[in-house]
Amino acid sequence: MDIRLLALDLDGTLTNSEKIITPRTREALMEAQKRGIRLVLASGRPTEGISPLAEELEMGRYGGFILSYNGAEIREVGSGRLLVQQTLPADTIPVIAGLAREYGIGVLSYGDGAVITEHPDDPYIQLECRINRIPCRPVENFEKALTHPVPKCLMTGEGDYMGQILPRIQEALPGLSVYRSEAYFIEIMPQGIDKARSLAELLRQLNLTASQLAACGDGYNDISMIAFAGLGVAMANARPEVQKAARVITTSNDEDGVAEAVYRWML
Repeated sequence: MDIRLLALDLDGTLTNSEKIITPRTREALMEAQKRGIRLVLASGRPTEGISPLAEELEMGRYGGFILSYNGAEIREVGSGRLLVQQTLPADTIPVIAGLAREYGIGVLSYGDGAVITEHPDDPYIQLECRINRIPCRPVENFEKALTHPVPKCLMTGEGDYMGQILPRIQEALPGLSVYRSEAYFIEIMPQGIDKARSLAELLRQLNLTASQLAACGDGYNDISMIAFAGLGVAMANARPEVQKAARVITTSNDEDGVAEAVYRWML
């Protein structure tokens, strides 16, 4: 197959259980880039939480891309150029902030390389900062601090309580995508965000076709891009629904599954 673009989920795919890229996987991806295959790191994380992995793979040298917020943004690594962007309507930000205050829960968004929040001591917000390896920036007023385009807000709180209030949050925010990504997280994003949809736009801009795209993943939010890609690859540790959408199945993320896929089907 003439693979020109390789989209990679991060946790459970690119990185192993210790959240690192193994030497063999890095070697395979460096070789792929040298042979003209451009990488896309595709994750629900903010751009700032993906950038260290892009730097580790030297993607700026090879014209790679970061797909963040599950597809709400795509940026070119080397130039920082924004190629795809979907954001929350500005008038929804005060509503989101008001709901967080009404229900006594945390709320955050991202900007200038930091997590922006009124609740810096919230343990779940601290967890989000650790996951993405970015600092927390406390603000006095959440909605007034968000003067830039906002692709995602995240509400945080104790799991059982978040499950109870989720229907009320969804009802208060019609037209937006509101769902639990973890027991303690409620994600709020523009409607219709999808990794495959954003990758289709990137392919259009690069004058490539889906047959020239490979995609590797393990989670539910990877199903669309795995099914869309000419070479859809599921990890051995992927859920059965993900494996069903794939054309091939590689080894697990703890067995250099991405490297196996690159060497076996792409080079």
